[in-house]
Amino acid sequence: MSTWCWAGNNIVQYFFPRRLIWVANKLEFRQLRYFVAVAEELSFSAAARRLHVSQPPLSLQIKALENELGAVLLERDKRNVALTAAGALFLEQARRALGNLDRAAEVVRLASQGEAGEIRIAFTASVPMAEAFPRVVHTFRSSHPAARADLIHMSTGQQLQALADKSIDVGFLRPSLLFCAPPNIQTLDLWKDRLVAVLPAWHPLAASQDPLPMAALADEPFILFPRGLGCGLFEHVMVLTSRAGFAPRLIQEAREGATIVGLVAAGMGISVLPDTYARTGIPGVVYRDLDTPDATSRLLLAYRREDAAPLLQRFVDVVRPSAGMAV
Repeated sequence: MSTWCWAGNNIVQYFFPRRLIWVANKLEFRQLRYFVAVAEELSFSAAARRLHVSQPPLSLQIKALENELGAVLLERDKRNVALTAAGALFLEQARRALGNLDRAAEVVRLASQGEAGEIRIAFTASVPMAEAFPRVVHTFRSSHPAARADLIHMSTGQQLQALADKSIDVGFLRPSLLFCAPPNIQTLDLWKDRLVAVLPAWHPLAASQDPLPMAALADEPFILFPRGLGCGLFEHVMVLTSRAGFAPRLIQEAREGATIVGLVAAGMGISVLPDTYARTGIPGVVYRDLDTPDATSRLLLAYRREDAAPLLQRFVDVVRPSAGMAV
């Protein structure tokens, strides 16, 4: 393998033996550090002082490095040290290799302390509308700048499956009323918000300022999340309507809460949603409290019990103080 480079006004061709490719993995980072020190100081004695080693072992290591590479890196006499053309190119690569090593060591150190790495965070559609969620994510990102947080939109059912197959690390989920976490999943109760009836603004029930009994919605057409989406809210509504003595007449399904609110505004039906959806600001709808037990939806943090990753534990530590805050 040959390389051309400029040397003053002349083009110089020099050769690296093919064996360089084979011996690269034999090189020691100590040799690279020694070489860089000598190349930068252009003095073996100054480099030895900088490295806190004696000069003879330093000279032996540089000679061993040159022998391994099969190339002369330094021209030296009793008074002067100078880089050869090959040495100048090798200096650039040695600095790069040492820089990569230092960065890798720093990343490992930070990761072992829970300060770096990647954490995959899932959330249901309504979670970002809870004011506490953006706060905790911002706090985590600010306090762990070397960490990468990947945010992934998933339903509650999808999150539980993703935790099981380890494709996410932690999830913000909205469980059903009768939810029981799998044995291998640790949960932390975070926030609660009210379930409300979402009505077209012109609906007769919209004029009332009193909480609505669930039974008052028995004859209404409902717009809900699909059952198959694995959304805990669907099951929660089913329990509440069953307790009120009716099964909802489902006329439309939608995968996004904001879409449901928009369909209600269009007069297609009514819905029951967490009151955080009032923050969508969609006109033409009103939100009425429900006069029924358990008309409260929980938001949980869920992660694998056996997961001892330092970064996950740091994230949980950031989220935990927000538990019980208003959403």
